[in-house]
Amino acid sequence: MDVIVYERDDGYVIERLREGEFDYIDSGDELFESAFFRFIQAKKYLDEISETYPTPRKKEEVPLWFYNASNISMRLHGAYSFHRYPFVIRCGGMLTALGPRVGIKAVHPKTGAITLSCPGFNDKNDYDRQTPCDPDFLRKLAKDTDGKRLLSWYNRDVVRVLRKHGAFDPEGIFIGDASYLFVPDNEAYEGSVVMLFDKHNHPVDPKEVPKERMADCRWRRCYKMVSLLHSHRDGNYFVVAAVKVLPGSAHECPVLYDMVEDFTAAVGDGVMRRLILDRGFIDGERIGRCKLEHGIDVLIPVRRDLDIYHDVMGLLPQVEGRFETFQEPAEEAPPPKPSKPERIRKREASRQKKLEEKKAAAPPPPPEETILSRQVVKIPELRSWGACPIPLSVVVCRDTYADGHSDVWMLIDTDPTRSPSQSRHDYTLRTQIEERHRQLKCFSDLSRFTSRAFSLVANQVVFVLLSYTLLQIYLHQSDMKDMGRQLMASVQRKLLPAAAFVIIYYQDKVAFLPQIHFADILLNLEEEPRLKARAKIKKLREEFDETLYLPRPP
Repeated sequence: MDVIVYERDDGYVIERLREGEFDYIDSGDELFESAFFRFIQAKKYLDEISETYPTPRKKEEVPLWFYNASNISMRLHGAYSFHRYPFVIRCGGMLTALGPRVGIKAVHPKTGAITLSCPGFNDKNDYDRQTPCDPDFLRKLAKDTDGKRLLSWYNRDVVRVLRKHGAFDPEGIFIGDASYLFVPDNEAYEGSVVMLFDKHNHPVDPKEVPKERMADCRWRRCYKMVSLLHSHRDGNYFVVAAVKVLPGSAHECPVLYDMVEDFTAAVGDGVMRRLILDRGFIDGERIGRCKLEHGIDVLIPVRRDLDIYHDVMGLLPQVEGRFETFQEPAEEAPPPKPSKPERIRKREASRQKKLEEKKAAAPPPPPEETILSRQVVKIPELRSWGACPIPLSVVVCRDTYADGHSDVWMLIDTDPTRSPSQSRHDYTLRTQIEERHRQLKCFSDLSRFTSRAFSLVANQVVFVLLSYTLLQIYLHQSDMKDMGRQLMASVQRKLLPAAAFVIIYYQDKVAFLPQIHFADILLNLEEEPRLKARAKIKKLREEFDETLYLPRPP
């Protein structure tokens, strides 16, 4: 069955309803999820990403677009076990968006409970379907899909679709990073490894940890997730452009640059313009290749063990007089908030006053943690890094503290046109990906895997990130940009019913009418349209009561 896209046209459907014409009437709740699925249907996202899905099946009994839609819907609801699919499909808004050809309400003849009746996609069931497809079908297809092929599908085919629909902005800022996904200590987790981590969850070498610090360390089983995140400068929009899931002990550096190569091969040069990395991705040859072959400017910190770091430290006395004060660019004023009642404004003012008093009474931070000034200077055209085939600009950042000591750190920038303050400000954008990872892992349960098969681990990672990316695109293109920063838990609260409607379908159009509005139209129909509508409603009522011919026993 092909996907049916219904266009919302209340005026046209109401006009036909007044003449007694309609195809189907249903009751439903207007959900945030319904609007989201109507959006990705209208933009053909489901069709286009499903055309290239790496299915292991030779025969397609359930359309891949529906499998992908079901997987996305589960991730939006925070459901990671496929056994929760019946709950999600009944309570969610996906069926409202897909229309009556996928599922309608029905009455169980023995229990009287209102459930779903779904035509399904084949004739192999012994009982009437109460979900469009069986949860076990979703689980088996996900498990049988090769995990590595699924990750490659996202990194190449899905990003082509995103590029086609304008998901990447002209500034082209991308941030690369690696993060650990911790799992229970069960060796059955395919591809996972056990590593030693300190109390901050940073990996450490057991041979180099002093005995007195071993008490703060623990062995943990993990995977490593390497990702490329596209971000707007204002921090209200995030698109996951590539992802890899590896054993925790794998080195992320070559993997990330391979992902950059795959991305540029998939969408072409000129989409990624600025790549911001941390010092774990230092590779002079690959940095030069990004600039020379793809026109990508890389911004990355300098490790202290590199020769270029010591060369720049030797040049500092010569550029001492060129240091300039670093100041963060002024942020745009937030939009005005709606007026609040006087009682709430007074309560908030009182709360802010107490906070200011507590802040004033608190002891000042120690001098060794109080920064008095931030300064930057740029040293251009350095060629002392033999592994890198291009000249580099090094931005020296010097933070001076109240106790008199200074901390000097450096950034390599392959863009010679950036001022030192611009380069340092750009690097602050990298902390956003850490916040994105924290949100996805802590508030979307990205690493709460319900299976130990690597194919299902990859499935969960890919579809959590795909649903997150499509949701970001929907919010951005629907004038809800302010929600882009919100936690997934906050967005999931919007999945709750917002209003009750009567849903009327006619041909390829649909209307959502408040119940009182629908009743008013029916009560004021002329005689001929009234009789026509009465006959159709009678037929629908009979179908509603007799839809389940082979119901499951109670």
